[in-house]
Amino acid sequence: MSKLQGIFTPNLVPLDENLEINEGELRRYINWLIDKGVHGLYPNGSTGEFTRFTAEERFRIIEIITDENRGRVPILAGAAEANTRETIKACERYHELGCRAVAIVSPFYFKLTPDGVYAYFKEIADNSPIDVTLYNIPMFASPIDVPTVQRLVEECPRVAAIKDSSGDLPHMMRMISAVKKIRPDFSFLTGWEAALMPMLLIGADGGTNATSGIMPEITKKLYDMTRAGDIDRARDLQYRLLPIFDAMLYSAEFPEGFRAALKLRGFNTGRGRQPQSEVQLESLEELSRKLQCLLSEEGFTDEPIGGCSTFISGSSNSPASSNIDANEVAKIVKDVISEMKL
Repeated sequence: MSKLQGIFTPNLVPLDENLEINEGELRRYINWLIDKGVHGLYPNGSTGEFTRFTAEERFRIIEIITDENRGRVPILAGAAEANTRETIKACERYHELGCRAVAIVSPFYFKLTPDGVYAYFKEIADNSPIDVTLYNIPMFASPIDVPTVQRLVEECPRVAAIKDSSGDLPHMMRMISAVKKIRPDFSFLTGWEAALMPMLLIGADGGTNATSGIMPEITKKLYDMTRAGDIDRARDLQYRLLPIFDAMLYSAEFPEGFRAALKLRGFNTGRGRQPQSEVQLESLEELSRKLQCLLSEEGFTDEPIGGCSTFISGSSNSPASSNIDANEVAKIVKDVISEMKL
């Protein structure tokens, strides 16, 4: 079985006027992503708002995507249910549909100890017919520490990868150091595109990045250039990615900023299922204009009427305009390259 690597795109789910799955638009979106060259698809993740759909709807989303994909790219299907029994059922169903692997979030709501996290994943992995990707997102779920990852890798052949959305570079390095010597075929994916290039430089195999669902051209190029050692151009892309990622992530309830950006790329995403106040809706309109300016700088859309001078000051292609996050990325990249030369 091939190793999980590259950018697996977490897709939004377009909704119709009744807030039901817009199947036609979802199929069009999936074809667009594949045509843009994404390495794989990642439905039913956080960006796909899996908690806002029923179990039956989550199954239907995977059915639609596997049917439209027709085996063209591997699918990493989100299979995070609230208990092991339902999660194993999802693993079985997605295996039948031909998915490459499933991603399972660490237990949420109840905060578990490392032993509890281990026992949870052990039961699923021992009963899953499909490869399992551990999903570490400590801001929302019980954290998966390095000893737990190592223990699961040693005992469970089905545990084939980890998706880490902490953005913690030292944590990723510790995992790679502990696991690679045991399972060279194990995959490390980052869910935090603000540090995608540094993560790839220290040994990550790819990412599951929400921005790739909006700008697959840039995230794919960033991955390809970094892997090829084209450091200067890759770093430039990382800087250009940051202000757009920050605007989509921090300026609205997640993932509404990404939904607004996808509309600008020509898709009828509909409004999300999470109710929005009047103030939030007004803020989304303002964000949409700002995103249109940012996307127009990359050539993905036209500038809004009236121009962008009040929304964008300076060029987002410049490290100096990418705020402190850009400076942090520059330091990380410099440190990583220095370490690689030793």
